[in-house]
Amino acid sequence: MDRRKALRNMGLAMGYTVAAPTLISIMQSCKEEVVFDWTPDFFTKEQGMALIKLVDIILPKTDTPSASEVQTHLFIDRFNNEVLDTNQQDFIKMTASRFFNKALKDAGVENITDLNEAQLEKTLAATLNVSKEIEKTNEEAIEKYMLAIADGKEALLDDEIACHAYASNLRNMTIMGFKTSEYIGEEVLAYQPIPGEYIGCADVEELTKGKAWSL
Repeated sequence: MDRRKALRNMGLAMGYTVAAPTLISIMQSCKEEVVFDWTPDFFTKEQGMALIKLVDIILPKTDTPSASEVQTHLFIDRFNNEVLDTNQQDFIKMTASRFFNKALKDAGVENITDLNEAQLEKTLAATLNVSKEIEKTNEEAIEKYMLAIADGKEALLDDEIACHAYASNLRNMTIMGFKTSEYIGEEVLAYQPIPGEYIGCADVEELTKGKAWSL
C-alpha cells in the first residue's frame, strides 16, 4: 500500500474503514450504559460535556432523537479510545484542544463548561465554513503533518487548520455514530434481521419505501 495514500486525510477521516463488528461492539456497549454523570474515557470531563452539546448541534432532535439521545457522544469517545492508534489519538487531542481554545476566545469565557450551545455553534459553523480550495490546502497540510509525525520528526500545524480538522472529524463521527445506533438502524433506516429473505431484483420504493438499508 502507498504510504502517503494510507496516511492521507488521517486527521479528517480516521478509521472510517473499521470493520462492522467493531462498530457494532462499540455501539452495543454504549446502548447498555445509562449515563447520568458521564466521565469520558478519551476526552476530559469538561470536553465531554461540551461534546454532548456539539453532537446535538450537528444532529438536533427533530422527528428523530438528537445525537446525544442515541449515545453518539459515547460512541465518539470510545471509538477514539479503543480504535485509533497513538498518533491518531494524539492528533485528535491536539485538534480538540485547539478547537476549544478558539471557542473560549470567541465566547470570551474561561472554562469549557461555561460554553453554551449558541457559542459552540458559532465556533463550529465558522470553523467548518471554508472553501473547497482551502479544504484541499488543509488536507495537504494535515497529510504533511502526519507524515512527519510518523517519521518521528517535529511537526507544526496552523491553529485554523487544526480547528477545521477537529470540526470536520467531529461532524463525520457524529453522523457515523448516529447512523450506527440501534434506534436509527431499526426504527429509521430500512431494517431486516439476518438471515433475511433474498430478493434478487425489485424496486427500492417497493422494498424499503425509499429508505437506505441499515446494514
